[in-house]
Amino acid sequence: MGADVPKQFVQVNGKPVLFYTLEAFERHPMVDAIELVCIDGWQDTVWAYAREYDISKLKWIVKGGASGQESIRNGVFGLEGKCASDDIVIVHDGIRPLVDSAVLDDVIRKARQFGNGVTSMPYNEQIFLVDAERPDTTVKYIPRETLRRVATPQAFRFGLLDEKYHEAFEKKIGIYGSSYTNTMMAELGVRLYFAAGSDRNIKLTTPGDIEIFKAMIQGNG
Repeated sequence: MGADVPKQFVQVNGKPVLFYTLEAFERHPMVDAIELVCIDGWQDTVWAYAREYDISKLKWIVKGGASGQESIRNGVFGLEGKCASDDIVIVHDGIRPLVDSAVLDDVIRKARQFGNGVTSMPYNEQIFLVDAERPDTTVKYIPRETLRRVATPQAFRFGLLDEKYHEAFEKKIGIYGSSYTNTMMAELGVRLYFAAGSDRNIKLTTPGDIEIFKAMIQGNG
């Protein structure tokens, strides 16, 4: 992002990005409590902002890990003794601030029915496979109707989530590189269930994304 603060604390119209995200969960009637996995050293800042923006459902802050998967693991393990096995836990990126209530509704509904639900959308571009011997060419493609783009939020029954994070880190499966909860589950043999998604639910990674986000929230105004 090129900012002097972590990207989730970059301010847009005077408010940190993270708190647009938290407000979406605060407003949702099926969300009972929020646990935030946070960069160490920023916990007091988060509590102060939570008071300012009235994020009353924020109950716990857990220290992040050295990777995305370690951070999610810390969050999951931090819920042991707080969540029942059948409770639904939603995993979401703090830098996806435009998650809407309909998307949250559907991931929760799917997780209640099947044990998990992952936000997904059709893939609308053509995907070709690079030729191993001539990497500047191709003769094969993947039919786009067989593909889905998966993002967050993702929802899971807590018992499944906790069990699989213990298994993944014990067996060192699905925890490296760009692995996330959904890819880890698939590597561990868990069938995933697609839930509704939204193209508005963008991930803020670059300064350009911030400008798109500003335009989107101004358009809503």
